[in-house]
Amino acid sequence: MNRRSFLGTLASSPAAWAQRTANRPNVLFLSVDDMNDWVGCLGGYPGVKTPHIDSLARRGALFADTHCAAPICNPSRTALLTGRAPWRTGIYNNDQPWPPRMPGVKTLPLYFRESGYYVAGAGKVFHHVAGHNPPSQWNEFQLQQFDDPWYRRPEWYPWNVKVPPPPGHPFNDLHGFQGEFDWGVLPGRPEDAYGDMAAVQYGRQFLQREHSRPFFLAVGLWHPHIPLFAPDSYYAMYPPENVRLPEAPEDDLDDVPAAAKKFAAARFEEYDRIRKEGKWRDAVRAYLACLSFADSMIGYMIAALEASAYASNTVIVFWSDNGWHLGEKRHWHKTTLWQRSTHVPLIFAGPGVEQAGLTRQAPVSLLDIYPTLVELCGLPGRDDLDGQSLMPQLRDAGANREAAVSTLMGDNHAVVSQRWRYIRYADGSEELYDRVTDPGEFENLAGVARYADVKRRHAARLPKMIAPDALERQDYDFNFETYTFRPKVRP
Repeated sequence: MNRRSFLGTLASSPAAWAQRTANRPNVLFLSVDDMNDWVGCLGGYPGVKTPHIDSLARRGALFADTHCAAPICNPSRTALLTGRAPWRTGIYNNDQPWPPRMPGVKTLPLYFRESGYYVAGAGKVFHHVAGHNPPSQWNEFQLQQFDDPWYRRPEWYPWNVKVPPPPGHPFNDLHGFQGEFDWGVLPGRPEDAYGDMAAVQYGRQFLQREHSRPFFLAVGLWHPHIPLFAPDSYYAMYPPENVRLPEAPEDDLDDVPAAAKKFAAARFEEYDRIRKEGKWRDAVRAYLACLSFADSMIGYMIAALEASAYASNTVIVFWSDNGWHLGEKRHWHKTTLWQRSTHVPLIFAGPGVEQAGLTRQAPVSLLDIYPTLVELCGLPGRDDLDGQSLMPQLRDAGANREAAVSTLMGDNHAVVSQRWRYIRYADGSEELYDRVTDPGEFENLAGVARYADVKRRHAARLPKMIAPDALERQDYDFNFETYTFRPKVRP
């Protein structure tokens, strides 16, 4: 298997392809990683510079209240791409490969492929660790290129060529911190040599090719996931003196249950180190720089589509897998059920999107992307998906949806309606926030008697069954060349 790419095969004949895909639109499937709502069109951070995402929102349908199925990369992406919620699959963390858990599942790219589309991709679409992105899903795929190849473990990234770390590493000058937790400008590296630009270049070249049948092209960006590396021009967009810190009261966790405190404490060392060493503003600036770098790369892809022969007949979907805390709730990461972790951008544009430029305010889930694309592209409907098609909202910006559900590490869930966020943990403890009067989620109302009916109505939407945890990577012998899993025999 080629280290940087792999190709799949498809058994159907060209005649069958032509018959099954006549007049169906193409799909440009654009994703980013760990992008929260600090996007201009979502208003999450004043002064953020995301002109290309904002432009896409104006020409399409921005779903301004979108929430991930799980606030962790692998469970979120697995849910989106298989159409199955975490509570149904048992995929709750980053160490659980989905292929051996769901050997017969029709993922989104595979379903399009089997429906006659030419399916291609590059970068981080499924989770980036080996074992999550089988070649059988694609006609062709270019694997993720990393900005920090010196960090990558060979058993997790067998296609990566490991090199010694460059002089100056770590670039954020934090004492004793290495690995992914870094930020800064990579010395001597031009913009087009950053890892995500390899995926962008692949996508651009793909759009320049002649295609005889509809295509599904996925381009997945790593940014603004850590490490927060970006060219200096993006850091220059945010002078340090202009960077605003998130609102993070010291007593913000005083009224939340122990389960919530436990999730907030995950990766607390990073948050604590940043503050103690006076790097909070620098780290926020780095996130903003990488967010704007991601926006530029999305812009490159949209410009390439507009310059291609496929501009008028391609559905664009833009999404992020989960949000990201930057000190809110005394937390620096994702893996919580609060707004900062679950709220993400989602935009549809192109054929089938009516009332372009009008924001959709109904709460929706990333699980809804799969059934929406199936309907938009005229493929046979699926009755085994946990999401709901967003076609009613794409036709009518005012069409309502009642709630979206996010799941964290098993039986912990957030139910988000237009007015409320209700959280229930596995031990039965609760949180309730009024999203209108308290968007920062500073006052937990779960113990207020007059809101008992609000809690009851939201609790009715909690999953009725919880799948047991899937096996983890350590439980298998995985062969990257054959992409097969063999459960380990335990003594």
